[in-house]
Amino acid sequence: MKSLFLTAALIAGLSFTGRAQTPAAMHDAEAFQKGTFAGATADQAHYNAVYQLDSDDPKLIQQTLRNINNALEDARLKGKITIELVAFGNGTALFRKDQPYEAPLTALKAKGVILSQCLNTLKEKKISKDELLPLIAYVPSGNGELIIRQAQGWSLVHP
Repeated sequence: MKSLFLTAALIAGLSFTGRAQTPAAMHDAEAFQKGTFAGATADQAHYNAVYQLDSDDPKLIQQTLRNINNALEDARLKGKITIELVAFGNGTALFRKDQPYEAPLTALKAKGVILSQCLNTLKEKKISKDELLPLIAYVPSGNGELIIRQAQGWSLVHP
């Protein structure tokens, strides 16, 4: 009987997400239908986002830094967001002293962004901490950090 009900509900277009739709989300849906939607309503007191960087592609690194700054400057999130940037694998290039990213990273740190480097990567690639910028923190594993943050409810962003 339960499966018949669920099948009927799914056919009718109902969805079961496990969360009730918030008043803000209902307002957003109505605004969209009216043609006045201008982005999601930030109805929470605080937001957390973890950015993943595992590439040494300069374009992707610049895009990631730009995305973080965009989130920090979003009027809806201003003063209500904590961001962590986790670099691992080839993304470690971002934190190397011989790369041109010290100034934008210093600016992000000044804005409260947590800059985290995977220790597993350093061990595997035989990179010394002396080769990296002194303004970063270290986590045991980049993947572990992402898993923990997601379990804590942080949004994962992988530009």
